[in-house]
Amino acid sequence: MVVGLAGCAGTVALEPGPESNAVACAETMVRLPDAVGELERRTTNAQSTAAWGDPTAVIYRCGLPEQGPSDLPCFTIEGVDWLLDETDAPRYVFTTYGRAPVTEIIVDVTYIAGADAVRELSPLVGVRDADARCLVATDVFGGGSVSPTAEPTPAPSTTASPTPTP
Repeated sequence: MVVGLAGCAGTVALEPGPESNAVACAETMVRLPDAVGELERRTTNAQSTAAWGDPTAVIYRCGLPEQGPSDLPCFTIEGVDWLLDETDAPRYVFTTYGRAPVTEIIVDVTYIAGADAVRELSPLVGVRDADARCLVATDVFGGGSVSPTAEPTPAPSTTASPTPTP
């Protein structure tokens, strides 16, 4: 019955990002779908924002400030790297990593799986070039294997071993 209720839903009040007037945001906004999953798109009051569902289950904001390194989990969906902040569960915040302008997708997982919503919107964000990527454990530990219970196994060296000093 979400479709029946969506027509009665009011405008979603959101805050625009400081770079919401970026051309890349505008290019993405015109491609946003009318529905995410079975959630119908709603009207918002801020530039470079979108919302789906009644009650609002998915929020899209483009033009946020660039972020540096983070200790949040980082993963790739549809070729786009996303940071995941679960501190306000069941509302999860997915933020692009390594792409400017930064895009944020907030998903209330009570109504739709976070990965499903982000999977539908990632291809739109993915048209922008990435200037950084998520690191995986092998990047951090020099290409060796990582075990949660043992020390990292170093990657094989392609250079000759130094002569031991007495």
